[in-house]
Amino acid sequence: MSEEHFSWANRPTTLDTYIGQQAIKSKLEVSLEAAKKRNEPHEHTLLHGPPGLGKTTLSLIIAKEMESNIVSTSGPALTNVSDVLGILTSLSEKDVLFIDEIHRLGNAIEEYLYPAMEDFKIDFIVEKQGKKKTITVNLKPFTLVGATTQSGKLSAPLRARFGISHHLGFYKTEELTEIILASAERLDIQIEEKAAKAIAIRSRGTPRTANRLLRRVRDYADIHNNSILTEEVVAQTMTLEGIDDKGLDELDRQFLKTIHTVYNNGPVGINALGATLNEETNTLTDTVEPYLLQIGFLARTKTGRCLTEKGINYISGV
Repeated sequence: MSEEHFSWANRPTTLDTYIGQQAIKSKLEVSLEAAKKRNEPHEHTLLHGPPGLGKTTLSLIIAKEMESNIVSTSGPALTNVSDVLGILTSLSEKDVLFIDEIHRLGNAIEEYLYPAMEDFKIDFIVEKQGKKKTITVNLKPFTLVGATTQSGKLSAPLRARFGISHHLGFYKTEELTEIILASAERLDIQIEEKAAKAIAIRSRGTPRTANRLLRRVRDYADIHNNSILTEEVVAQTMTLEGIDDKGLDELDRQFLKTIHTVYNNGPVGINALGATLNEETNTLTDTVEPYLLQIGFLARTKTGRCLTEKGINYISGV
């Protein structure tokens, strides 16, 4: 099974099979049932939080629960008004338009979306024989689901047009263990519960990471002829992958070590860190920092990033 097929095979398709984010599930159950009872599209919904927590999956579930289709795109992919026009006019009633990285939409595209979201119509200007004429196109009522890892970069006018906003938080070890066991069952992988928990502990509070690590452990077990994934096999795989018992990898450790040794524990700006590590700042802010903040190794201040006492103790021990 390919990595992509693995990912899609593992996605829950209903709220009942979606593990974790219980508060959001409860709210979505109400808003979805209310929309269906009124025979209306679900309200425009903004999903925000660190990557890998299930924003795309929730958009698929919203479409599935509404018995509608979903069209997926991303903010960086929408560069021309004609792109948006083509997508919006192709939507059927109650369809879901999912825009990932919605904070990266251009201003012109954003403004084009406002009347589409509010009134289900769009205006565009055509010029003929030197005269400009505004044409209004009515759209079928649809649901826009936006996902972002940087909600602070979303403009106030766009944010205000979402009737529903949900923040996804990191998962507990118990929830990730349940996700790993469910994934293994769907994919016919034999795994001990202790092994699933060992993977969960190293999964950075993120289902995407949990499933990725499960794949790595499965690969290691296949090569070493282990038919059952055990705690020992997990430990051996994690050592090979360079992942410690807190789920930190080499980039995480280099990030902490750089602040510790080069910048005397901080504060230091993210651009300076990116230059020192030769890494994109987006990678550091989206992938590295959220979990380090969550586990209390890092603090972000007005003057830059600083290691906490816990972070200093950890990197000193390493």
